[in-house]
Amino acid sequence: MGASSRKRTLRSGYTTGACAAAAAKAAVFCLLGREHPETVEISFPDGSRHCFSLCRTGGQPAMATVVKDAGDDPDVTNGAEIGAEVNWLARRPTERIVLTNGPGVGLVTKPGLPVSIGQAAINPVPRQMIRAAVAEALTGSGREGEGVEVRIFVRDGEILAEKTLNRRLGVIGGLSILGTTGIVRPVSAQAWTDTIEASMQVARAIGLTETILSTGRTSEVMVQGLLRLPEEAQVMMGDYLRYALEAARRHGFSRIHLAAMWGKLVKAALAVPQTHVRNGALEVRQAADLLVRLGLDRDSAAEFRAANTAREIYDRLQSMRRNDLIDAVCRRAGEQARHWSGLPVRVYLVTAEEGVVHVAD
Repeated sequence: MGASSRKRTLRSGYTTGACAAAAAKAAVFCLLGREHPETVEISFPDGSRHCFSLCRTGGQPAMATVVKDAGDDPDVTNGAEIGAEVNWLARRPTERIVLTNGPGVGLVTKPGLPVSIGQAAINPVPRQMIRAAVAEALTGSGREGEGVEVRIFVRDGEILAEKTLNRRLGVIGGLSILGTTGIVRPVSAQAWTDTIEASMQVARAIGLTETILSTGRTSEVMVQGLLRLPEEAQVMMGDYLRYALEAARRHGFSRIHLAAMWGKLVKAALAVPQTHVRNGALEVRQAADLLVRLGLDRDSAAEFRAANTAREIYDRLQSMRRNDLIDAVCRRAGEQARHWSGLPVRVYLVTAEEGVVHVAD
């Protein structure tokens, strides 16, 4: 099989917000006593229109659900059943379309998010999409001026939320209804950068001035166990090293604690801004050349260039008792992090077996 036949275009999908809007429109059709539809079409923020297949519809209560298709994006909500129940409001409200959270949709309990404390965790663009879809369903019904309550729910949303950072961000009891365009781009950076931004907003909103930037859960747990900072100080940046460092400056933090394993710190020392293997893949030769500049003899460097992984280089340095070079790599990573962030940075080298094994300012 040739390379061209192995590759395929990744398929886009729909956000939870788009699915909720489609379900809300179909639920209003049920509320109006219309024949229960099998599909429904809604407008997206860019003016395009998209059709959704419905999973369930009902009249008592008036509700509809959509099964989320996230395309080829590895999203925890892919396949989730997202629905809406709708009712007429007995009294004319300040807002004609009132949004509330049902089972599986969280409630905001901390400041710093785009939704106020005490409100359903339905972000601004999904709110606009839901209201627009409901208003469109009411058009021509003769009841356009009446108030409608729209209750968004996600089946098993409480369980799915345990796989997200919602609780740390202050979203309790379920998922957030998210999206800015209605479309999920497969394996996009936006989900990561949005989470970094939201985490920092929450941390600053409660007055924190220091943040822990970690590349993974193991690094985060190990450094948090050492520092004992409030949970909100933890920001999972994944591979988005430079982005997170620059974001920390933008959000007004005064100090960064950078937690990572050896391979990621070597990339930071090499000034690789995005540390995923597909973006600036670490070449063992580059690592060996870096170590020469930091004081490794050339004979050892020649052997290091034959190593299979960065971790093998780390193990060889340990066996040679060259903690000075390990320290030098950590310090170089810290220098680069300070250059990108403009802030004081303390670096923590973590291994899965031993926890925090080295700290460098």
